[in-house]
Amino acid sequence: MATETSTTTTAQIEENAWQYGVVGGVIAGLVMGALMVMQMRPVIEVAIPSMYFLSGGAAGFTIHVAHGAVLGVVFAAIASTQADLTAVKSLALGVGYGVVLWVVLAVLVIPGAIYLWPAGGTVLGAHYRTAMLVLPMVPAVLLGVVAVWSMKNRR
Repeated sequence: MATETSTTTTAQIEENAWQYGVVGGVIAGLVMGALMVMQMRPVIEVAIPSMYFLSGGAAGFTIHVAHGAVLGVVFAAIASTQADLTAVKSLALGVGYGVVLWVVLAVLVIPGAIYLWPAGGTVLGAHYRTAMLVLPMVPAVLLGVVAVWSMKNRR
């Protein structure tokens, strides 16, 4: 009987993994967004909404959280392929995912966007190296940790 219950619970968790990914991504996006509001307000108020031809902090924060939800689903898809996730392995996976997001988004995509739209970098009011490499790494790692925590606590 216990085996059937365990199998049913595991199957249900795997079926709902994308939903947990959305929740984890939204939570992580809220945490990272709060850090960005405190440390990099122009990014939330100008840079993010400008990608969608919008303006304002509310639009930027909403878009940022929506991005987090999408990235959370991607993380859920990756995490659901791992059969035996211990706390240490899931933490390592989340931190690794955060670092990969940082490399891909903050090191490649954002600088590429600035290359295509040079005036956008001056809106941030920071030097290129500081704004595009160092500052996004900390919230990206926190995003990975929060995503792991929310995915791990779904069980």
